[in-house]
Amino acid sequence: MNARAALFDLYGDHLRTRGGRASVAALVRLLAPLGIAAPAVRTAISRMVRQGWLDPVRLRQGPGYAVTPKCERRLDETAARIYRMGGMTWSGRWHILVLEPIRDRARRERLRADLTFLGYAPLTETTWIGPRPSPELDELHMPAHRFEATLEGDPRTLLARAWDLDGIAKAYEDWLTCAVDLVGSLSESAPDDLVFAVRSRLLHGWRNFLFRDPGLPVELLPTGWPGEAARAFFEREAARLLPAAAAFVDRSLES
Repeated sequence: MNARAALFDLYGDHLRTRGGRASVAALVRLLAPLGIAAPAVRTAISRMVRQGWLDPVRLRQGPGYAVTPKCERRLDETAARIYRMGGMTWSGRWHILVLEPIRDRARRERLRADLTFLGYAPLTETTWIGPRPSPELDELHMPAHRFEATLEGDPRTLLARAWDLDGIAKAYEDWLTCAVDLVGSLSESAPDDLVFAVRSRLLHGWRNFLFRDPGLPVELLPTGWPGEAARAFFEREAARLLPAAAAFVDRSLES
């Protein structure tokens, strides 16, 4: 886990509900159990400021950083998908983006990465689909036409064409095996900082599925889809480990 990803996880999972701000010293303390050193934390913070995710603030504890409105939207959207808030229902309609050609390769690759994270998959180089519109699309400032439509035919065929279902299923199975081992490494008397570290790694591994599974419609997935067992394990263990992890966060913020 790199420092930038760890900071996004930290702000989204803990700091967003605590005012969305923390001192630099607290951020360093909070990432130490993950083996991330202070210089890496400061470098990642600087990068996130340049990208518009964080703003510098002066706190009682000293210099710190707060989430920007752009970051708040990203964290809220991410949390909704991580914890499946609202049941991730599907209306039966696909959200379609028809992009204008982008000649600059670096910009084109950034846009592909952003659209993948927001839950879209390419049908062609310029046509992307998702099971529901993302509220973050306006942040991308991309030249595109947007539509909502139903498919004439079996939507399972479209789903299998756009997403690698076999690959996603295997990733869920592999993640669950590793997650069981990770959580099982904790003893009942594990200190709060260790519980925080394990829960953070559990969350980070689960968060990576945002790049692969946008919350695909359950009614279109194969019977016995392994994502459901993986999701149930994540939600149960994340909730069980939260009190000890939150205690470490509160203590680190107050120091």
